[in-house]
Amino acid sequence: MALPLYDNQPTRRAPLVTYLLIAANVVVFLLSPVASIGHQNETDGQRKCEQVTFLLKYGAIPKEMVDNRAEPMPAEVAEACHPKPFHKRPWLSALSSMFLHGGVAHILGNMVYLFVFGAATEDRLGRLRFLVFYLLVGYIAAYGFALTYPGSLTPLVGASGAIAGVLGSHLVLYPRSRTITLVLSFIPFRLPSWVLLAQFFVLQWFSLGDQSQTAYVAHIYGFVAGMICGLLVRRGGFARKSAALSWQ
Repeated sequence: MALPLYDNQPTRRAPLVTYLLIAANVVVFLLSPVASIGHQNETDGQRKCEQVTFLLKYGAIPKEMVDNRAEPMPAEVAEACHPKPFHKRPWLSALSSMFLHGGVAHILGNMVYLFVFGAATEDRLGRLRFLVFYLLVGYIAAYGFALTYPGSLTPLVGASGAIAGVLGSHLVLYPRSRTITLVLSFIPFRLPSWVLLAQFFVLQWFSLGDQSQTAYVAHIYGFVAGMICGLLVRRGGFARKSAALSWQ
């Protein structure tokens, strides 16, 4: 898998929303039990309980989203952790899950892709439209995953679905851009962006049978939704006027 470092598509102004989204993801991760900051004095069992209950509370659980009803705490978690009761709105969990990550590698990979490819899409759409677009494709990815696995009780977490939407839109809006990429993790190489983005989509597609916990289906839904939004933007032609209508 190639790692992008820089995209040569010029922008007219600083991508403030992209930076704010990255900052929000990092802050939420550092404050969450998953990062273990401030939990050094806890036992491994206590830390594990906090992590599990946190993800069950704020993660997007497919069965809850499809039924629009919170599921009871799994018996084994209730017995081992004795969590405090909480109220959960499943449709809001699709939003909160976009800012949760399962580990350092998970958040670093997502934020690198958002940093490299988010700026140009934000510049094309305008700041407010980009934020709406980002959240929209994130919701589509989450609910697409839920409808594909309606009985799943495993929490879906991560910004990958929304970021896949950004990648899909970039592929459509800037098919001729070029990206400096690390190939084999250490060889810098200049590639057409469409090669890297197409590789991303193909890898998601061929990984669907993988038994890992990665939500490849959510990535595919997000990527396709981003492409469709990109096509609508190109056809509508309104994005070039967005600077006068969006956040300044």
